[in-house]
Amino acid sequence: MGKININIKSGSIERKKVAVGIDLGTTNSLVAYVEDGGNNSQIIPIRGRYTVPSIIHFNDDNLPIVGEWAKEHLSDTPERTVYSIKRLLGKSYSDLEGDSKKIGYRIIDEGEDQLVKVEIAGKFYNPIELSSLILKELKQQAEEYLNADIEQAVITVPAYFNDSQRQATRDAGKLAGLNILRIINEPTAASLAYGLGQEDGKTILVYDLGGGTFDVSLLIIEDGVFEVLSTAGDTNLGGDDLDNNIIEHWRQNCLKNENLSLKQIQNLRIKAEEAKKYLSQNKEEYSLSWEGVEIKLSFEKFKELSNEWIQKTLKLVDRAIKDASITINEIDEIILVGGSTRHPEIKKNLVEKFPGIHVNSEVNPDEVVALGAAIEADVITSKRTDVLLLDVTPLSLGIETAGGLMDFLIPRNSKVPTRLAREYTTSVDGQINMKIAVYQGERELIAQNRKLGEFILSDIPAMPAGLPKIQIQFALNTDGLLNVTAQELRSGVKQSIEIQPSYGLTDQEVENMLRAGLENAQSDVEERLLLEAKNEAEQLIYAAQRFLDKNSKFLNSEEIIATNQRIADLKSLIIVTDRHKIHQGIEALNEYTRPFAERVMDVAVKKALKGSNIN
Repeated sequence: MGKININIKSGSIERKKVAVGIDLGTTNSLVAYVEDGGNNSQIIPIRGRYTVPSIIHFNDDNLPIVGEWAKEHLSDTPERTVYSIKRLLGKSYSDLEGDSKKIGYRIIDEGEDQLVKVEIAGKFYNPIELSSLILKELKQQAEEYLNADIEQAVITVPAYFNDSQRQATRDAGKLAGLNILRIINEPTAASLAYGLGQEDGKTILVYDLGGGTFDVSLLIIEDGVFEVLSTAGDTNLGGDDLDNNIIEHWRQNCLKNENLSLKQIQNLRIKAEEAKKYLSQNKEEYSLSWEGVEIKLSFEKFKELSNEWIQKTLKLVDRAIKDASITINEIDEIILVGGSTRHPEIKKNLVEKFPGIHVNSEVNPDEVVALGAAIEADVITSKRTDVLLLDVTPLSLGIETAGGLMDFLIPRNSKVPTRLAREYTTSVDGQINMKIAVYQGERELIAQNRKLGEFILSDIPAMPAGLPKIQIQFALNTDGLLNVTAQELRSGVKQSIEIQPSYGLTDQEVENMLRAGLENAQSDVEERLLLEAKNEAEQLIYAAQRFLDKNSKFLNSEEIIATNQRIADLKSLIIVTDRHKIHQGIEALNEYTRPFAERVMDVAVKKALKGSNIN
């Protein structure tokens, strides 16, 4: 329990202030802290339990009840009981159309770019508000247990949460009355809990499978520095999906596809979770009588229903290893995180895939993320120097350039925080405005990537094309949120924006970006080379026409006609899709006009030197 501090001068009781770590989970949430002067973190009991179900029930007066009491209402009033709210964070209705029928409560379509809303008895709530209710419960109950004020927190998110989901999590914390010190990735937090006290120079693979998300990260721990090498994941893959597989199996085989009410489906969901937990500990058949029907699930069938689910996670493990540029033999240890890793087939598959490598589940997989988050909170607030966390960004960031190309400024798996700048210029004489469009993804063309935002750098002094020096700077902070600055260096004109993506970001777009980048790498490169050739041709045509306009007096009529013909030929080649022919056209125009350019240059030099003495 917390100590009581008394102010001797005033005689008043002062409550100490504690910074905590919070694991805001899909299925359960936890809060932890590091005691004054200590190094190890510990879970704070909430109403006598270490884990709090991430469930909210609204009673007849529309007052929210959070946790274990709310869970009791999942089957009797599902329309008033909200669960798996984490899966709604940062999403629009269109993102959830495939899952909406699996949800017991009602979600509302607020438009393509609007945050989805949940309707409870005629009142509307967004996922940020609902998540804040869970965080408030954790905060208030932890304050009561510690007899302390909790104002600061580190909150964890899946490593593959996009910018919109991270911002939504931070907003939920603020709404709960918390100052969010940092948003950190769940696998990285888990490594902090495991890594303290471990020998240096270890390469660790963190396999994190929760109720709604899966992440895998590779880290090196050395001299108290936790350096993330790579991360991969799926924000829509977790224990809930296995529950759905079990429900679907029962509906088809035991219930013969009967039409079920909302209450029946929710009750069946509770039984599916029961079956999953039972068969994860026992190999005997799970059976029960459900509304007069015998429902069964053998261990073999349980394994079969789990196989594809597990294989999806292992493919992401392979991707993370490849991205880290290491071999399996260089991995020293595997850490299991998340309640879903209690499934026996997961450890079995990992042992087979990584022979001789220790698969570690010694720290409670439900608690390890919150414990690590508390350590990070302690590091930030107590100025500890024995731990340094170097995380990475899971997807590349860049801007749109001519021809719809993606110019990558911050590559995926770059360390955060990070800052990078690059110089650009204008392509048209007298250009005074420049649109800066920011994208996230792995494809060569912006059309295949996710647009995060855009802004206009205005009031650029009118100058000839190519003369302005415009510096674009990306600054990615420790929460994975991006700030973009554009500045014309000659004049000092400057514009900045903190990228705030719309809540309508689809997970499918983000999670498929790396896969699409790999699958389309060759065709993307070919398309990029073609676009670059077209851009080069257009710039040369522009320059040649401007040259003719300004210097026709130095050319005879035959030369002017022949130059215009080559310009027309090059224009016709831009329409085709053969970059080699475009390059031939470029070369033909360059070769023909080069003597004219030299002739004009000679005239200009002679004019400049006329009357000058050269010593």
